[in-house]
Amino acid sequence: MSHSDLTLDIEGMTCASCVRRVERALQRVPGVQACSVNLATNQATVSPEASRPPVSALIEAVERAGYHAQLHEDSAAPAAAHDPGWAVGLAVLLSLPLVAPMLLQPLGIHFMPSPLWQWLLATPVQLVLGWRFYRAAWSALKDHSGNMDLLVALGTSAAYGLSVWLWLGADSADPHLYFEGSAVVITLVMLGKWLEARAKRRTLSALDALRALRPETAWVMVDGAPQERALGLVRVGDLVMVRPGQRIPIDGQIAEGRSHVDESAVTGESLPVPREAGQPVVGGTLNAEGLLLVRTTAVGSETALSRIVRLVEQAQARKAPIQQTVDRVSAVFVPAVVGVAVLTLLAWGWGAPQHGWETAIVQAVSVLVIACPCALGLATPATLMVGTGMAARMGLLVRDAPSLERLRDVKVLAMDKTGTLTQGRPTLQALVVAGQEHGPLHGPGNTDQRAALLALAAGLQQGSEHPLAHAVRQAADAQSLSPQPFHAVEVVAGRGIRGVTQASPPPRSMLLGSVAWMSELGIDLQPLASAIEQAHAQGHTVSILAEKDRALALLSFGDSLRPEARAAVQALQAQGVRCVMISGDNPAAARHIAAQVGISEVQAPVLPQEKAQAIQALRRTLSPTERIAMVGDGINDAPALAAADIGLAMPGTDVAMETAGLTLLRADLQLIPQAIGLSKAVARKVHQNLFWAFAYNVVGIPLAALGYLSPVVAGAAMAASSVSVISNALLLRRWQP
Repeated sequence: MSHSDLTLDIEGMTCASCVRRVERALQRVPGVQACSVNLATNQATVSPEASRPPVSALIEAVERAGYHAQLHEDSAAPAAAHDPGWAVGLAVLLSLPLVAPMLLQPLGIHFMPSPLWQWLLATPVQLVLGWRFYRAAWSALKDHSGNMDLLVALGTSAAYGLSVWLWLGADSADPHLYFEGSAVVITLVMLGKWLEARAKRRTLSALDALRALRPETAWVMVDGAPQERALGLVRVGDLVMVRPGQRIPIDGQIAEGRSHVDESAVTGESLPVPREAGQPVVGGTLNAEGLLLVRTTAVGSETALSRIVRLVEQAQARKAPIQQTVDRVSAVFVPAVVGVAVLTLLAWGWGAPQHGWETAIVQAVSVLVIACPCALGLATPATLMVGTGMAARMGLLVRDAPSLERLRDVKVLAMDKTGTLTQGRPTLQALVVAGQEHGPLHGPGNTDQRAALLALAAGLQQGSEHPLAHAVRQAADAQSLSPQPFHAVEVVAGRGIRGVTQASPPPRSMLLGSVAWMSELGIDLQPLASAIEQAHAQGHTVSILAEKDRALALLSFGDSLRPEARAAVQALQAQGVRCVMISGDNPAAARHIAAQVGISEVQAPVLPQEKAQAIQALRRTLSPTERIAMVGDGINDAPALAAADIGLAMPGTDVAMETAGLTLLRADLQLIPQAIGLSKAVARKVHQNLFWAFAYNVVGIPLAALGYLSPVVAGAAMAASSVSVISNALLLRRWQP
């Protein structure tokens, strides 16, 4: 998105047809080069020409199309739509007494509310709760298009109108009416719209979580003293102070200070990285132990974090709701049904005058009743509801039901490394004693000497909260070693730690830190040169334990592979899925892990913006019917998860889980090939249900038009189609992974 683009918040959109109408309205405004409407976030992005259109003209165009619009503020999340849950609940309560007789008939219980009570229950559903469908249908008609709203309005109005006509003109006290058909169809479609609205709000919460990484204030140096200012008042060139433990509020370059910075939110790097004067830092990352003065280079919408937010918004615009396919079918189906009903009316009224116009009306209404979209509306959602329940029992949370359906077409799976294929936390992989060839924690060599050095390293870092210190203490605990006590411990920010032993006479001055720090201090690293080279080749982080000017040992830290990772990759490859690693970590670490799990394609290091671009590049290698999926666990994976056709999140950050359509409830990669198998089973049921939904119409509409079906039989056929669709969907419960 260009800096000159305009973003509007749109209210009132409900389906893909709404998106097309808003886009057409905006494209007609002079000065608009292109526009893209995002149904997931209820936003429209407008790319202007050289002659920039006024915002008022854009808003007016949206208003004329029947929707509301306002200019989007970059610092705020889009407004969420009103929750219609209460209306859905009321519709269910009013419809239950109408549908109960049909449900109780198989049990031998026969009763039916009186016509007056049926009318009293159905009228609020039809004319009050269902008014939104009439309004949306009118908008579609004005736009010369058809959608599911128009189909719902026509079918339910036909059933409701026929029921009123039969009731008022009935000779008997108990005529057969169709109020339950109109009320139940509206209730079911409202339920689907409500679930769709909930999915939108979850999408917005993902963007809110991304924005939450950006602090609201910054400490700006003014005349040598820090002053707290709102982030919106910070300007490029300002000097910002960042204390230990604080998030860096802006993009900038370190002017003074040295520290480790946790950049996992932006780069995917599993370990905090050392940063010092002259090096860049990114807003939203976490400063560890050192005090930093940062010269601001970007603020507001120009920061890397804001660009990530925009990438997620834009990528999510590609995710159409499941109803879009049905809307496209309805655009042809609706006018065809109306045309058949009109022809039926005229043919019976004029062509068979002996039957009268009342018979013509009954047969025309029979066409509309049997074409009522109950089964069509249930075909896909009912199957997906059963499928999502199956997925939950497997340990897979489905947040975006269409993703479960599309998963069957995945041909490429892009996989993050840290926290996805690996455990996501550093462990001590090896301790190599200077001058010795062997370096594992358990293995050949002087184990007593290695244990003594590990106890020294653990004692030196006894009070540190650094991730590497945790790894050392954990390794010492695993061997039941007591850390050596130290005093005069000093942390050298961005370099390491030093201290003096208490128990050993005479006291020993010990150092533990990076290779660069040891080189600066003039410590001879030649006895460990081979071990350092080998550790770096594996992508490990290296610390050196030294005494005065002599290196004693190398400590090598790396991320552990998930135990099921290799089996999961093999299962995916057996399903014909091409696995690609896209990691923000260093190339050596990425290639080392990829080789262990059997992945041959590796892209590293890749920043979040580049991850989304990598997904797009991989998609270009696929056919239009093939899909690409992304699995990740971190905030840095959010743009790629949104850009992929299907996003799968490991248990990790809320942002990844909210952005992805599917979330693994437990850290087990074998759930992914199982989910693909479930997706294929769901797709088979969807296709079967759509076949039955249309089969009833294809057979029933001609029979109704020819007079072979009365409205009573047409209503029964409509109900039978719904029962068959739901029953077939429930058979999915028999599926086993």
